[in-house]
Amino acid sequence: MSGGEGKTVCVTGASGFIASWLVKLLLQRGYTVRATVRDLSDPKKTDHLLALDGAKERLNLLKANLLEGGSFDSAVDGCEGVFHTASPFFLTPSDPQSELIDPALKGTLNVLESCVKTGTVKRVVLTSSIATVLYNGRPRTPDVVADETWFSDPEFCKEKKMWYQLSKTLAEDAAWKSAKEKGIDMVTVNPAMVVGPLLQPTLNTSAAAVLSIINGSQTYPNATFGWVNVKDVANAHIQAFEVPSANGRYCLVERVAHYSEVVKILQNLYPSIQLPDKCADDKPYMPTFQVSKEKAKGLGIDFVPLEESLKETVESLKEKKFFSICAL
Repeated sequence: MSGGEGKTVCVTGASGFIASWLVKLLLQRGYTVRATVRDLSDPKKTDHLLALDGAKERLNLLKANLLEGGSFDSAVDGCEGVFHTASPFFLTPSDPQSELIDPALKGTLNVLESCVKTGTVKRVVLTSSIATVLYNGRPRTPDVVADETWFSDPEFCKEKKMWYQLSKTLAEDAAWKSAKEKGIDMVTVNPAMVVGPLLQPTLNTSAAAVLSIINGSQTYPNATFGWVNVKDVANAHIQAFEVPSANGRYCLVERVAHYSEVVKILQNLYPSIQLPDKCADDKPYMPTFQVSKEKAKGLGIDFVPLEESLKETVESLKEKKFFSICAL
């Protein structure tokens, strides 16, 4: 499975941050791409995809809805690979079940069901998240190394009202069960907080996290996250499809950093920006920890450093006019 000439693949939720980059890189590699979006009449979902190199010749946009059984049948029919990236990502839902859990869980099962029907799909690559790995009550301290053998605990997520983490965990659990039952060759990609340049015109959740720091906030959150560049994540998806030995789950984290470190990096990159100089609370900083890169290296991923990723994010936010500071 190397190189994309003559091969047709499907990308679900193609207008999103990661998926847009995935479509771009697949087209660059010669694939014919069927890309699903919820609303074909919304230029914010389609224009940036149609403008990609190779789109005119090898990109087909199709409408599909995660909650409609069978709506992915025509999109995946005849495809060798399916990249299921469609899943809502936001952290403060008003109705977690309908806004996050149903689309993530039912949507994933609907896509897998469509893959079984067609009989042409050789491998499914599921965009999961580090959210399905880390949230289980196990201590995370600087000497702890999390890896692909860790699984989040749905009960722990419910108790802590971590609805996004719960939605992704339930979806990935169900996907593995379904893949096993139906004999689907599936690989999951589990990225941390994804940053880097935006192709889509809308602001996504992870870019918004950086924007909030550079856009006049007085404080930064007392939170520690893994961070990774969107181009590495998109590339890992393609490698997970093309490398025959790829299997199981792949954690994607260039670095685990507290927001205070992110602020320091931004301060060094942009000394003239007014950045927050204090934490949002006076509790001890959430500790950092480690996430193993060994398995990801097996896909040939050489991670973009966080400094470069943050610079790309800021420059992209500026270019797309999400904020403007003369000094930049």
